[in-house]
Amino acid sequence: MTQAQQTPSAAAGEADDSVYTVVINDEEQYSIWPTFRAVPAGWREVGVSGPKAACLAHIDAVWTDMRPASLRRHMDEAASKASAS
Repeated sequence: MTQAQQTPSAAAGEADDSVYTVVINDEEQYSIWPTFRAVPAGWREVGVSGPKAACLAHIDAVWTDMRPASLRRHMDEAASKASAS
């Protein structure tokens, strides 16, 4: 890995001036990713970028159900079947 490819890291006590983008995967799980790097396969940008704290605040506001999407669908189907019987 070259110097340009490495993720910048702030030393203890230094501000992180990196710009991040909020990303989401097919299971509707959120994360942040530095904008200078390509978003990894399986993830897509949601249109929010900025300082780390702002991105994390956005995730905190919108990611209210931590269960993966497949688990939510499975549990919803199970609840529908149970209520139908």
